[in-house]
Amino acid sequence: MTGIPATAAEAPRSVRRAVIFDLDGVIVDSFAVMEEAFAIAYKEVVGEGQAPFEEYRRHQGRYFPDIMRIMGLPLEMEAPFVRESYRLAHQVPVFEGITELLATLRSRRFKLAVATGKSGPRARSLLEQLGLLHFFDHVIGSDEVAHPKPAPDIVVRALELLELPAEEAIMIGDAPTDIASAHGAGVASVAALWADVDDEDALLGALPGAVLYRPDELLALCPPVPRG
Repeated sequence: MTGIPATAAEAPRSVRRAVIFDLDGVIVDSFAVMEEAFAIAYKEVVGEGQAPFEEYRRHQGRYFPDIMRIMGLPLEMEAPFVRESYRLAHQVPVFEGITELLATLRSRRFKLAVATGKSGPRARSLLEQLGLLHFFDHVIGSDEVAHPKPAPDIVVRALELLELPAEEAIMIGDAPTDIASAHGAGVASVAALWADVDDEDALLGALPGAVLYRPDELLALCPPVPRG
């Protein structure tokens, strides 16, 4: 199935000039590393037993402390989780086609940003280690806004930094929280389904403006920005 815009309402007449990306599940396939870090943090702080990673994944896109509160787990899990995430970062793969997509968007004069559930320092560190940081004008983490996803704050902040109105940007994510954040900011939304999405029905139920199955399909929504 080819990804196509789901509604005409999210195809504004204004020229599209920027793409705001979620990180995990869109740019990088971090779930195996995330699961290992979560299991280690759970064992250190909670103790023996099966770490409830599948439940954790259902809250993807949210800030880690918020997920802990929702799940009723100790906030003390954050420190070992972050420590292990840094330690294992070299094992995180970039999705096939993403590097080429970013390069093409840059050649088309697009501004690019990341708006992630991770903290800003950890997201920037990972992207730098993977050789992708230079593609992005800004990388915003959930610790750098007042209210993380699903609130619109992080997308609004990206627009402020990019110095663009909402109608000239598009947000792409793999979780309902990403779509909700985009909708709240008045930005066109895209669901990315090239990752192992935990709950595809919930993602589609968030009513993204387009559904894509490969990174390169985004290019159809992002024609070259006119010069001048």
